[in-house]
Amino acid sequence: MDKKVAFYTLGCKLNFSETSSIGRQFQQAGYQSVPFNEAADIYIINTCSVTDNADKKCRKIVKEALKYSPQAFVVIVGCYAQLKPQEIVAIPGVDMVLGAAEKFNIIEHINDLTKQSNPIIRNSPIDETNTFVSAFSYGDRTRTFLKVQDGCDYSCTFCTIPLARGASRSGTIVDIVRQAEEIANSGVKEIVLTGVNIGDYGIIEGERESRFLDLIKELDKVEGIDRFRISSIEPNLLSNEIIEFVSSSKRFVPHFHIPLQSGSNRILGLMRRRYKRELYAERVEKIKALMPNCCIGVDVIVGFPGETREDFLETYEFLNALDISYLHVFTYSERDNTIAAQMEGTVPGASRSDRSKMLHILSDKKRRLFYETQLGKTMDVLFEGDVKDGYMHGFSKNYVKARVLYDPLLVNEITTVKLVEINPNIEVDAELIEKYEEVH
Repeated sequence: MDKKVAFYTLGCKLNFSETSSIGRQFQQAGYQSVPFNEAADIYIINTCSVTDNADKKCRKIVKEALKYSPQAFVVIVGCYAQLKPQEIVAIPGVDMVLGAAEKFNIIEHINDLTKQSNPIIRNSPIDETNTFVSAFSYGDRTRTFLKVQDGCDYSCTFCTIPLARGASRSGTIVDIVRQAEEIANSGVKEIVLTGVNIGDYGIIEGERESRFLDLIKELDKVEGIDRFRISSIEPNLLSNEIIEFVSSSKRFVPHFHIPLQSGSNRILGLMRRRYKRELYAERVEKIKALMPNCCIGVDVIVGFPGETREDFLETYEFLNALDISYLHVFTYSERDNTIAAQMEGTVPGASRSDRSKMLHILSDKKRRLFYETQLGKTMDVLFEGDVKDGYMHGFSKNYVKARVLYDPLLVNEITTVKLVEINPNIEVDAELIEKYEEVH
């Protein structure tokens, strides 16, 4: 009988793409993949170090796994595993910790599923992790996350990702296009391009061989994929040429997610970000001039060391005035081995919390305002398989979340709808315009 493996992923889209690729390795080795809440022989937990409480979350998930299968072999991989392996092996029930390089040949490390008295750590120094390993998510959702780049050469003072993932490196254009064609053949309609710093795409074996613009021009030619979506891209790397290309592209959708982190130039300097707020405003203006209906998402950090109330209000007012569509708000939390953790001017927890709430309210306001500009329009929506209170959801090209009454024939279909009204969940209720073609 096949051995059973279950997976749990914390963190970003990149982690989801990598978990999915690791899962395919297990299937090729004869394992049967089961949901996490079922008994399995081995549990793989892919961790994150960006969000807070990595230790607490990891501990809880391990405990849950062993509740379903007390003798299961538990392996921890991901950013937290690279940064703090000793902390992880102290968690009861963990059998193995694999670092950034080792997680991709996980099958080779697991010879025996017998629980050990001493957990095994396989974790090479991050500066030795310099090979790009491709990955894409598959079979679990309407859209696929395709990894095109890994690692980061930037040194933002708050960030542990270079310590957890190493230097910037990329897949070749030929390989990525081939993977996109493979995904197209599986029936997936949308690919989201992911990486740690995707605007820095093109470094192969330490040398710059191409640029992100070169990659997206080639991907735009891939038949069978209706939509390509660019995940988070740094404002200093989002060139006018990229914006212009997306505005005229057949397949790249009008949706950008651009990290800001602070609207105060003083705080941006303390963070060692590579732009000022004026450049950010220029990028938003350029996008909206070419694509008035484009959706723009923003990452912002509140409570960074030294952030005064005046700095925060500067950020708030800057965001309030910008023509953006939603915010991802992160409350700053100290990270070991970062410069920011040693900085003076610690912001009290209550102030961090208050600032976060203010920006969450602003985000809801921005999303509602953006959706209001889209009401009455006819749009193509890619519907997903989720059902909530009898409704199913999907996204338009410009990332409007629409809902209609559930119909199984609509799953993974791009369907034309009219956007009617915004509901209390800040989603748009829609009406079907075309009855989808019958599936034979």
